[in-house]
Amino acid sequence: MGKSKKSKVRGGDDVIDSSDADSVGSSSTALSDLSISYATEHVNSQEFVLDKYIDALYEKRGSTREAALSQLVDAFESFILHGLVENKYATLLSLFNSSIKKGSTKEACLASRAIGLLALTLGSGSSSHEIMEESHAQLSRVLQTWPDASKMISALDCLAVVTFVGAADLAETELSLKAMWDVIHPKSGSNVGTIRKPRPPVLAAAISAWAFLLTTIGSWRVNTDSWKEPIAFLSTLLGAEDRAVRMAAGEVLALCFELNLLDVSFGEDDDVENGETGGSKSKLFLDMRALRAKISSLASNLSMEAGGKGADKKNLTDQRDLFQRILDFVKYGECPEESVKISGKRDVLMVSSWSELIQLNFLRRFLGRGFLKHVQENGLLQDVFNIKTDKAETLSSTDKKIFRSGEEKGRALKLNKDRRLAQERKNAAMLELDE
Repeated sequence: MGKSKKSKVRGGDDVIDSSDADSVGSSSTALSDLSISYATEHVNSQEFVLDKYIDALYEKRGSTREAALSQLVDAFESFILHGLVENKYATLLSLFNSSIKKGSTKEACLASRAIGLLALTLGSGSSSHEIMEESHAQLSRVLQTWPDASKMISALDCLAVVTFVGAADLAETELSLKAMWDVIHPKSGSNVGTIRKPRPPVLAAAISAWAFLLTTIGSWRVNTDSWKEPIAFLSTLLGAEDRAVRMAAGEVLALCFELNLLDVSFGEDDDVENGETGGSKSKLFLDMRALRAKISSLASNLSMEAGGKGADKKNLTDQRDLFQRILDFVKYGECPEESVKISGKRDVLMVSSWSELIQLNFLRRFLGRGFLKHVQENGLLQDVFNIKTDKAETLSSTDKKIFRSGEEKGRALKLNKDRRLAQERKNAAMLELDE
């Protein structure tokens, strides 16, 4: 199929011309327009447009595949397409992975993003678990081969999202955490003494992805000793030259405090100060206490950093604000708070912990302009942030009329029922009096 210049669309009579990438672009608004009437009589037409994009992904010409991927990503961002893709996700995933493996950098980046959006669209369950399993190896290979920065960042984001949605247990999450950590803190290569160092944008993205996944381990048991080395290394990044790296490291360290990864528990009879407990445990306690003091001191310095000549004032202000919040949390236990207006007057997304704030920031960045749409209608995100939206506020004007007429009909039926029951009770009371 990839060898032919023209190939028939699966399930339709129209054809798509692979000699011109614009043949895909010509349908660019079709899915969007049709999605307005999703779950109505136009579902079959929507499916037809989706099949056109799928068919284009089989084409030999890279520009055609890139155009199709771009339109699919746009559709995933703009609309909740669960009903359209739930029976096609395996085909889509196979084609996306093929684009990552064989396509250009642009194509691989689009495909990585499409996989993450597909997982978010499907939500947690067996389908997303399969997406994680099938894409993990390919994404890990990208991170191991160290291609250009954009491809690595896309792979990091995708791996974070598919694991966040699809991982069934701690072991699966740890595999992805390790793949990311190997980017953050790479070991020596095959030649002794050679260590690849990630560029600042890649390092910041890796830390952000690692932190996003770390928010999910709260319900699983963790061994404090195993976190000593990662936390110690992350603390050194607070002195990095790149501001984005410093801020990413600060956020994940705040999360470590929140998850109590720096705490060491002892029995009631243990006297740590005088060494009257297990030697290794006592040393771990003292090491972690020293780390706490170091992080607090660095956070204090970064919250008051002077700008200097030529400094980016906005980013500097963002850094000061972030590290002041971190300092307030570490010293006084004050949790960060943030709110995002979703729709209407009452629907607001509220977060009040570092875990929630990190999840909010990551998903808002990953979804981009599609964030509000997904928060309003994607059940997965509503579960993540415990959102209960006012349904009428998130509908189109036409759907609002239908929704409100349904509400009015429901109220009328309830009033009629109440009147009927009241009349029945009245009649029964009158019969009792007559007797």
